Amino acid sequence: MNYAQRIRDLREDGDYTQKEIADILKTTQSYYAQYENGHRPLPIDHLITLCKFYNVSADYILGLKDEM
Repeated sequence: MNYAQRIRDLREDGDYTQKEIADILKTTQSYYAQYENGHRPLPIDHLITLCKFYNVSADYILGLKDEM
């Protein structure tokens, strides 16, 4: 599984909107949607923020491990 699918699954499992997560990342909903769709690479600072927010490892988001 790639990171785009992982960040979408994490967001949906937490019942968050793309806008809510975009606000946390200090970006636009449009940019965040492109991360989820795989049309724009996820910046490392956003990866770190998402790891802290969801309390998961970067390896999990990146698909290197299946355990959170």
